[in-house]
Amino acid sequence: MLMRTDPFREMDRIVQQLSGTSGTWSKPSVMPMDAYRDGDAYVIAFDLPGVNTEAIDIDVERNMLTVKAERRPVLKADSVKMELAERPLGVFSRQIMLADTLDTERIEADYDAGVLTLRIPIAERAKPRKISIRADASPKQISA
Repeated sequence: MLMRTDPFREMDRIVQQLSGTSGTWSKPSVMPMDAYRDGDAYVIAFDLPGVNTEAIDIDVERNMLTVKAERRPVLKADSVKMELAERPLGVFSRQIMLADTLDTERIEADYDAGVLTLRIPIAERAKPRKISIRADASPKQISA
C-alpha cells in the first residue's frame, strides 16, 4: 500500500549521519519511520524527538504524502558553552506514495513523546465485500 519514491534517500541519510551535516530546506535529511497495517488503516510513525508540533508540516497532494519538520537549536544564555552537540538539527522530510486504496481525506495525525503517528484508513471501495447472486426462476432464452 506504500511505496518509497527515492531508493537513494536511505543512502543520503546514512552519509549525513556519518558526516554530521544537517538538513536544509533545499536538501532535507530523512527522518526514520515505521509503516504497518492495523485493521482497516495503515499507520506510519515518524521519529521526530525534540520537534515542536508547530514545526511539523503534513501535506497530501493526490497520492503523495509529504511530512516535513524542522528541529531548531535551543536558545542558550551567553554564559553557556557547548561541550558536545550530537543531536541533529535542521530540516527533515519524507515523501511517500500512497496507494489509491487509501482514504487520504480522513488521515489522522497524533504527536506524542517525539513520535508523529499518521493513521490512514483504507477506502471503503477497496475493502473486500460479498456480492450477492440473484436467483431468477425463469431462465432467459436466446432468440435465433
